Amino acid sequence: MRDRVPGPDVDEFAEPERIVTALARARPGTLLAVQHPHRTPAALAAGSSLLDALPHAVAELAHLRRNAYREVRDVVAPYRVDGPDGTAHGLLCMVDPAAVGHTEDVYPDVVAERARVLSGLGCVTSAAMLVPVAREVRLTGLVAEVDDEPAVSVVDPGGRRHWLWLVGPGERQDALLEAAGEHPLMVADGNHRVAASAGLSGLLALVTAGPDLRIGPIHRAVAGSGLSLADMAVAWRSLGLVVTPVDAATRPSPGVVVAVSGASAVRVELPSAGVDHAFVEAVLLDKALGLDPESPHVRPVTGDVPTEGVDAVLLIAPVPLADVLAVHEAGGRMPRKSTYFTPKPRSGLLLADLD
Repeated sequence: MRDRVPGPDVDEFAEPERIVTALARARPGTLLAVQHPHRTPAALAAGSSLLDALPHAVAELAHLRRNAYREVRDVVAPYRVDGPDGTAHGLLCMVDPAAVGHTEDVYPDVVAERARVLSGLGCVTSAAMLVPVAREVRLTGLVAEVDDEPAVSVVDPGGRRHWLWLVGPGERQDALLEAAGEHPLMVADGNHRVAASAGLSGLLALVTAGPDLRIGPIHRAVAGSGLSLADMAVAWRSLGLVVTPVDAATRPSPGVVVAVSGASAVRVELPSAGVDHAFVEAVLLDKALGLDPESPHVRPVTGDVPTEGVDAVLLIAPVPLADVLAVHEAGGRMPRKSTYFTPKPRSGLLLADLD
């Protein structure tokens, strides 16, 4: 980019409703509108489908590339991000999607939508985050040694500082690429982006091992269900679960979910070993409440917990990194929306053409 990312942070929003709201408030000409052309005010007013809106997105992206970006070729990008949720040194580059191990199950409809946008645009605007599966990762030290003037230096809305350098063909690029490819890679963030890239010429990704990666929580918000917190507690107790009232400030822990609604909260003890998110979706939501975890009544929540417009929020403890690595090593996958690695790269700093 020449100056700044055009519009809101393209990775800030996960739910379609929030994307629609953000686009309604944004000025014309944003990467968010390019990624979600059918959710702009004009597309919604016209009743346009994604396929209907794609030609406008292609034209909008071409305009942004001419005015907000400068062209670079055959580069890789050493990358650093530092903020309140950790520090990461890595390499932003193109990766073969087939060489990446998924860590979470995905929503098929989201993958299909992302794949249509990628193939229609012929350009990747948002990067996945991949973690080498190894104890010692040489790439971290190589990136830490980069002390040239960065091509990009920005602060995102969350207060994280991002630095990006551009390295063209030569010994330094070769060394960075060799280090990035030394170990198997698993998806830390962007399972849907990785799945949507299958069959395409490449995946834009930040390969990073930290040195200070963290996994934050991904909760579940229930809205429009017609159920009160008391109704939910009765349904959970009917399955033999131990449910007790607690203070609304109570935090979850592994094996314990805290459901909050306004000033009220209950503590739910999970009887089975395994990943808490799987039990929440299969038992607390589906079996007990009759709510499809993929329905509009259930949405993942990261960051600030909503207090308005929800029936309740099910707070779930973060998954330990050791558990994620163990599941990956065993060839398994985590439940959908169960791992929230930070700090993430900021998308829109570097775009990548698909051949």
